[in-house]
Amino acid sequence: MDQPTLPLPKISYLDSLKNTFVNHSTSNCIDERWMAELANVELSEDMFSDISSLNIDSEVSYDLSSELLKKRLKKLDAKSPFNIEYNPALENTIKSFLKNRTKAFERLMALSEYYFPMFEEHLAKYNIPMELKYLAIVESALNPKAKSRVGASGLWQFMYPTGKQYNLEVNSYVDERHDPLKATEAACQYLSNLYEIFGDWSMVLASYNAGPGNVSKAIRRSGGSQNYWNIRKNLPRETANYVPAFLATFYIYEFKKEHGILPKKAPLTYFETDTIMVKKQMSFKHIAELLDISEEQLEFLNPIYKLKVIPFETDKPHYLRLPKEKMGLFVSNEEKVYAYLTYLDTQKEKQVYVANTSENESFHEGSQKKLHYHTIKSGESLGKIAQRYNVSISHLRSWNNIKGNTIHAGKKLKIYSDKKAVAKVESKTNNDGTYTVKSGDSLFSISRQFPGVSIEDIKKWNDISGDNIQPGMKLKING
Repeated sequence: MDQPTLPLPKISYLDSLKNTFVNHSTSNCIDERWMAELANVELSEDMFSDISSLNIDSEVSYDLSSELLKKRLKKLDAKSPFNIEYNPALENTIKSFLKNRTKAFERLMALSEYYFPMFEEHLAKYNIPMELKYLAIVESALNPKAKSRVGASGLWQFMYPTGKQYNLEVNSYVDERHDPLKATEAACQYLSNLYEIFGDWSMVLASYNAGPGNVSKAIRRSGGSQNYWNIRKNLPRETANYVPAFLATFYIYEFKKEHGILPKKAPLTYFETDTIMVKKQMSFKHIAELLDISEEQLEFLNPIYKLKVIPFETDKPHYLRLPKEKMGLFVSNEEKVYAYLTYLDTQKEKQVYVANTSENESFHEGSQKKLHYHTIKSGESLGKIAQRYNVSISHLRSWNNIKGNTIHAGKKLKIYSDKKAVAKVESKTNNDGTYTVKSGDSLFSISRQFPGVSIEDIKKWNDISGDNIQPGMKLKING
């Protein structure tokens, strides 16, 4: 026996469009586990906690001799523009990190593979020591959306005023402190300016954290000393831990093999992504649907956009960052992408706008609106009248040049309402604005027929004290 033919499933406009894409691919760009690691806030929270609360003057038990550490620090000092010298507080910080945060550093080293090539390019551009790439680890643990308890944000932890000073825009849609590229550029400019003030990279680090004013005060209170370790006691506690945390991070990265630290690998670097300027507002949701990429990946690659929406402004460009594979897909099908976004716009519910019509204007036969004059009765409000005719209070004000909420009994109001709404009101009342009570009517059932009219209103308008009404009675209804 012939099997019945099953109807084919309907293909959505999105699916049919994607079937026409050039080089359409549904492969994922970033492994989900790696994606979760890139967006992990745990590392940044632990780093904030260490810098603010760690007592680095307290001795830490760990199998690393002071003599060996001194030799290694000398090696770092020889190849670095930083003044790296042994200090017991630095030894305690290094040992604390090695004892408690080895696994965290393995993870951070994978994140470093993603960001460091981009950092190094910008540091070289400004002739800043490459070691300052480790500053972003101490600042944010390489989380582009990290936020401190005092409101600093992003990889480089800019406060709002400093960010504005270095042209990082913050508004309802975007926070450029979260943009790795723009924030790195701003950080390099800031670091260069601080070096012009202090001429010492350890002082630059301290002033990056505490502000140049606080460092200048610490220098004065220390008798003009230019050595970080000599002014440390006069710095805020967090800053007193800050430079040792940076130097400890530098040490652990340079001597990771000696301490058995095995870095995790990054499947994607920042340079394996690319950007394109958008020509129309688009949401992460719609980009994800079109390009078969998760919203989580889009959010990570584009942390600047606070509402998961890329705005479009004619006088300011905004960019979408994608893995290069997906960028090729976007560019090859750009016109179709924008056609889909335009199609979605046509599906949105549009605002129903009623023009401020002149008093003598009449509506033609096919119009959905009808001009109606409503005589205001004692006790009525704009809200009740608007509800009754299914219009807004703002329209009532506009049509009748009313600025506040005050209306006066006996005055007439122009109302442009849906024909059905006006007809519904008119059909229930007599020509003189009264309602004839029918058998079975009650004050409750009558009030239900007139939106905005209560039982108390009917009693008041008709001088009724109780609930007794009789068929044939004419009740005044404000309409």
